[in-house]
Amino acid sequence: MKKDNKRARLNDDITAPQVRLIAADGEQVGVVTIAEALAAAQQAALDLVEISPDAEPPVCKIMDHGKHIFDLKKKANLQKKKQKQTQVKEMKFRPGTDDGDYQVKLRNLVRFFGDGDKAKITLRFRGREMAHQELGMQMMKRIEADLSELAQVEQYPKMEGRQMTMVMAPRSKK
Repeated sequence: MKKDNKRARLNDDITAPQVRLIAADGEQVGVVTIAEALAAAQQAALDLVEISPDAEPPVCKIMDHGKHIFDLKKKANLQKKKQKQTQVKEMKFRPGTDDGDYQVKLRNLVRFFGDGDKAKITLRFRGREMAHQELGMQMMKRIEADLSELAQVEQYPKMEGRQMTMVMAPRSKK
């Protein structure tokens, strides 16, 4: 049967003849035999937990193992909650996008930046529109100007095949 290396060894699972003991209050007791360490843990009605098995002698601490595991999980959950993942949303335009559609797409971009997400703005050219890439560049500059208070350009407009892309990120809130 294979042992789980992540789990700390407890009480009778500790095989070292001597251990460096740390009391429940964090005080260094020193190097003691495993029997003395187990007796001290039983007297305190707590567990003897092997903290660093690779040390010479292994370091063990007297603590409530169940409470320790609970606290570690609680701390990990809090850290996970604090971590906000930013998404990259995509908004597609065309060189001939009318003003009404342009305003709707702009409002959506404002909402994305309000949520703290980045936006990838894609301008797709079809057929003969490729001959008028300067119109696309003008539209990208217009989008950049209209959103300059809320966002900054992270990746300036560049052509990728038949489409021009630009990435904008929300300005940091002060």
